[in-house]
Amino acid sequence: MSRIFGQIRQNGYVVRDLEAAMRHWTEKLGVGPCFYLEPTVVDGFTFRGQPSPVEMSLAIVNSGTLQFELIQQHNDAPSMYRDFLDAGHEGLHHLGVVTASMDDDQKRVEQAGYRIAQAGPGFAYYETETFPGSIMELIDASSAGARRFNEIEEAARDWDGRDPIRPLVPGSA
Repeated sequence: MSRIFGQIRQNGYVVRDLEAAMRHWTEKLGVGPCFYLEPTVVDGFTFRGQPSPVEMSLAIVNSGTLQFELIQQHNDAPSMYRDFLDAGHEGLHHLGVVTASMDDDQKRVEQAGYRIAQAGPGFAYYETETFPGSIMELIDASSAGARRFNEIEEAARDWDGRDPIRPLVPGSA
């Protein structure tokens, strides 16, 4: 557990080809099922304090209690994802912590000297990167996405390999 951020629940990967990444996780690694969100522009997304119309798709998949988020950005809007890819990286990008007290945890993290680099409804990424994969994300437990995490974990628990890629829509997990 991180003394500063809390218990890590998610490893976030930024990829160039989400469909290939989902196939890799489900077919090659046997981890699944992947719950996939169609490309969308993230409302309220900011990068370094400025609005940025990031269009992205993502997939969520669990292995036990550890969640993996696979993210593909589809446009050139400014973001940490775009910077990561432009630097020649692909793979582990950030670690996510789910918090039941987003405001309190954000204050505590910022008092420790960390600043928000990008944010959107229910999440905030902090400037902690000294090498790829060390960015920290706070995820609001009350956000729409986080409320689905337990359902996705449960689906992975008894997954038999069928229906490896599933839409992430209300009631689908």
